[in-house]
Amino acid sequence: MDRIGRERGWPPMSREQFEASRALRGANFVGSPQEVVEKILFQHEIFHHDRFLIQFTVGSLPHDVVMRSIELFGAEVAPVVRRELRARTDPSGQADTSDQPPDVRSAPCRTR
Repeated sequence: MDRIGRERGWPPMSREQFEASRALRGANFVGSPQEVVEKILFQHEIFHHDRFLIQFTVGSLPHDVVMRSIELFGAEVAPVVRRELRARTDPSGQADTSDQPPDVRSAPCRTR
C-alpha cells in the first residue's frame, strides 16, 4: 500500500493504521481464512448484502501470493460463508449444508 500511496501522494500507513484496517470493523480483508469468514459474516449482519466483491491485488504482491489468496478464498472462505448464511436464513433448520453455491437466477435482460 505504501508504494501506491506514495504514487498518489498519501502518507505511509503506520502499523497501527494497518491493524485497524484489518480488524473486524476495518476496511481490509486481511488474515487467515477464518478471520475473513468472520469479517464477511459480521458485515452481512449489518448490511444484509447478497454480493461480495474483493480485490486481491493491492500494491506489489507477487503473483503466486495473489493466486494462493484466490485459492484459499475459493476453497476455504466462500464455502463456509455459503453454509453459514444458508443455516442462518433457513427457519426450518434443514439448510442445505453442501459447499455448492445456491442456484443463480438471472433477471430478464432488456436490450434496446
